[in-house]
Amino acid sequence: MASGTALIYDEEMTTHKLLWSDPICDIEVPERLSSSYEQLRSYHLLERCVHVPAREGSEEEILLVHSLEHLEVAKSTQTMNEEELKRVSENYDAFFFHPSTYRCARLAVGATLQLVDAVMSGRVRNGMALVRPPGHHSQRNAANGFCLFNNVAIAAEYAKLKYGLQRILIVDWDVHHGQGTQYIFEEDPSVLYFSWHRYEHQEFWPSLKESDYDAVGLGKGKGFNINLPWNKVGMGNSDYLAAFFHVLLPMAFEFDPELVIVSSGYDSGIGDPEGQMNATPEVFAHLTHFLMQLANGKLCVILEGGYHLKSLGESVCMTVKTLLGDPVPQITGEMAPCLSAVESIQNVRAAHKPYWKWLAYEDTSFLQNLSTKSHLLKKANSNTSTEHESKITNNNNTVKVERFLELHMKNILFPVPPIKTATTGSESAEHFLPEHVQLVKEMDKTEIKALVSGFYADLVKEDKTLLSLGSVFVILDKILKKEVCNGIAASPTAALSAAVALRHSVRFGFQRVLCVFVGDMQMIPNTEDGRMLIINICKKEQSGKTNCKHYISLNWEEDAEGNDFFSAVLGFILPVAYSYQPNLTVIAVGPNRNLGINGISLLVALLQGLAESQIFAVIEDTERSLMQNVTKALVGASTPPFGIYVPPTQEKVNKIKALRDQFQQEWKMLQCSGKL
Repeated sequence: MASGTALIYDEEMTTHKLLWSDPICDIEVPERLSSSYEQLRSYHLLERCVHVPAREGSEEEILLVHSLEHLEVAKSTQTMNEEELKRVSENYDAFFFHPSTYRCARLAVGATLQLVDAVMSGRVRNGMALVRPPGHHSQRNAANGFCLFNNVAIAAEYAKLKYGLQRILIVDWDVHHGQGTQYIFEEDPSVLYFSWHRYEHQEFWPSLKESDYDAVGLGKGKGFNINLPWNKVGMGNSDYLAAFFHVLLPMAFEFDPELVIVSSGYDSGIGDPEGQMNATPEVFAHLTHFLMQLANGKLCVILEGGYHLKSLGESVCMTVKTLLGDPVPQITGEMAPCLSAVESIQNVRAAHKPYWKWLAYEDTSFLQNLSTKSHLLKKANSNTSTEHESKITNNNNTVKVERFLELHMKNILFPVPPIKTATTGSESAEHFLPEHVQLVKEMDKTEIKALVSGFYADLVKEDKTLLSLGSVFVILDKILKKEVCNGIAASPTAALSAAVALRHSVRFGFQRVLCVFVGDMQMIPNTEDGRMLIINICKKEQSGKTNCKHYISLNWEEDAEGNDFFSAVLGFILPVAYSYQPNLTVIAVGPNRNLGINGISLLVALLQGLAESQIFAVIEDTERSLMQNVTKALVGASTPPFGIYVPPTQEKVNKIKALRDQFQQEWKMLQCSGKL
C-alpha cells in the first residue's frame, strides 16, 4: 500500500495577475497561492509532504479536452501588450490574460498531471496541487470564470488514457458550478461528476438552467452528473455533511471509483465574498476523510477557487493534515441541516432515482423549494445597496472573519498524540499486527481488582472476566489521556468489556460516548442521562430493551453476496453519530456477529471522523483476522477492503426508513426528505 502525501507548488504560478482595473476579476490574486503555501509552512506541514515538482502540460495533453483554436488563442497572448490582452480578455466571461498566463496555465495542468502520476504509480498515497489559474469553468473552446484550461478534466482524460481507468469520481466542492467540467463529461459514464454550488434559483453566476438538480447527464452519461444547488447563502457544516451522507457517498460507493479527483474550491468556506457561506475550515477535513475511503485511498486534490485568504489558507491546511493521516478535528456548529438544504438534497435524490440502485426503494418525490422561493421575492424588492456599500461591508466582514478564524482554529486544533494505535498482547502478537502499533503492558492483577471492586463490582462477577479487563483499562486510559489516538483490545467477553469501557470513560469525565456494538449485547448499560449513545447492530431485537433516543437497535444481517451495509452506515449510523458529536467512540464486536469483516471495517474507517479520531475497539478474542483488519483501519495503513457493493433489499431500506422517521427529530442529520 502506497504511503505519503504529495504537495505540488510552483511559485511561478503567482506571476499570472490582473494588469488593469476590473471589479469582477480583482479577487483572483497571486497571494491566494503564496499565502496558502505559507500557512502550510506555519503548521509545519510542508516538511511532512513529499514534494513533487510541477511541469508544463504538453499541447497534446491540453488537447485531450480543449480545441486547437482555444490553445492557439491562449498561446498568442504571450507577446501581447496590455491593450491587446485586455481586448482578448473581453471576449470571455470573467477572465483576464497576462503575458505569463499561458505558461502558468500550462504549469497548472502539468502540476495536476504530476499528482495523478505520483498517486497512480504508487509513489504516494494521495496529494494536493496548489495551482492557478483554476480550471473548472473552462470549456472546450473558451476561457471562463478565471479559468483557462480545465486542469481536473484534463487529468481525468489523462488518467483514462495512461492508466486505463474506467471509473473516475470528480467531486467539486467549489461554491460555483463547474459547468466546464459538466459540459465535458455529461455524456460520459466513466466519469461521475458531483458539484454543489450556490444557485439561488438561477440568480447566482453562472446562472444556468443546467446547473439545477435535474441536469443529470445526457445519453449514456445519464445519472453520472450530480448537481446539488444551494438556493440560499449561509450554508454551514451540517448542510455539507448531509449532502455527503444522503447523496454523494452512497453514489460514490455504488460507483466504486478507481481514482477520486477533487475540484477543491474553498470559496464555499466561511468569510468568502463569493460564496457567503458559513462552513468552517474543519469541515474540509471531514469531507477529505470520507473521500479517502474510496478508490483504495487514491485521492488527488486540486485547488480551484477561494478568495478570503485566511479562510482559504486554513482550509487548505485542514485538507492536507487529513491527507497526511492526522486525526480529524471535532466539527463545530449545530448538527442540523437547514430546510433549504434538505429540499435540495431531496430533489437530487428524486432526480437520480431512475439511475442508482441504492435509491431504488427510497421514497423520493420532488419538492417546490418553498423555503427559499418567497425569500427571493423579498430580496428582489430590497436589493438597492450600492456596489460601494457592499465593498465596505465585505472589507469589514473580512477583518471580522480573520479574528473569528484566529480563535476558532486555536479552539479546534489539538496536539496530535505521539502514537496512533495501541494494543496489549505478547511479543508473538507483533508478527500479525501492522507496523506503527504500540504494544503496551497490561495492568497489574491487584490493580485491576482494586479498580473493579471500587467502581464496577456490579458488572464483573467472575475472576476470569475480571483479569481480561486489564488490557481494556490500560488502553482506554492511554486514549483518554491523549497519549495514543486509538486502540484495540481482545476480550473473552466483548459485551462486559464494552460496558466497563463506557462507564470508565464517563467516570473519567467524558460527556458523550458513542458505542457501536455488533452482535448480541448481553449487558446494556443505562443510557438515560445522555452521556452514552448505544447503537446495537444485531440479528434480532434484544429482549426487554426498546428503542429510545440513546439506545437504538438496528436489526441487520449482511448479504452473503457482498456488502449491503453501506446504506445502513451512510443513511443511518453516521448521521446519528454526527448529530450526537461524541468525545469518544467505542466499537465492540461480540458473539453472533451479523456483519462480515468488510462491514465492520467500513464502520471503523468512517467513524474515525468523530471524536478527534479517538476510537477504542474491543473484539472477541477468537476473531484474529478481524483484529488484524480493524487494527489496519485504525492505523490508517490502508483503506479497508469494503467488499463488493450490494444494493440493500426493499425490506432493509424500509427498516432504515422506519428508524429515520422515528429519530429524525432527535438526531437531525437524519433529515434528507421534506417530510420532517
